[in-house]
Amino acid sequence: MFLELIAVFVAGFAGAGLMMLLSKLSGGRLPRWIVPLGAGAAMFTTGISSEYSWYSRMSGALPEGLVVAQSADSTALWRPWTYVVPMTDRFIAVDANNLRANEQTEALYLADLYFYGRWQTVKSVQMMVDCAAGRRADPALGDGSTPVWRDVGASDPIVATVCERA
Repeated sequence: MFLELIAVFVAGFAGAGLMMLLSKLSGGRLPRWIVPLGAGAAMFTTGISSEYSWYSRMSGALPEGLVVAQSADSTALWRPWTYVVPMTDRFIAVDANNLRANEQTEALYLADLYFYGRWQTVKSVQMMVDCAAGRRADPALGDGSTPVWRDVGASDPIVATVCERA
């Protein structure tokens, strides 16, 4: 986050510098307000670019064995451009290298899921997936209590990813 802030400030200085250069090359015919406009436009563009490239940067830097199972796009009123092109701001990755099969029940796997979110810490959850029945056991309270089984079907992104990799 700090490096992104530095990048926005550097872009602002670069945008202002470019506008000052254009003003100088035009012999001073450009209005003076073009310099802060150029700085603001560069800062705005850098911020938006950083937001939109977050998902590709994060998913591309995942360790070996982590597979993106599902991603979520979002729109926001304070970001009106996201209504035109939605922004991916969170995703779920499955640790395909550490799937653990249940020894007593066939096609039942314990998987480690990692929840990534923009401006949030990564959260990890263990989830049981029943590939034969197309269901998953979502942790009820996260305290080791009995999980809640949900019939989501084989097309559910998490079930499909775990069953494909198992």
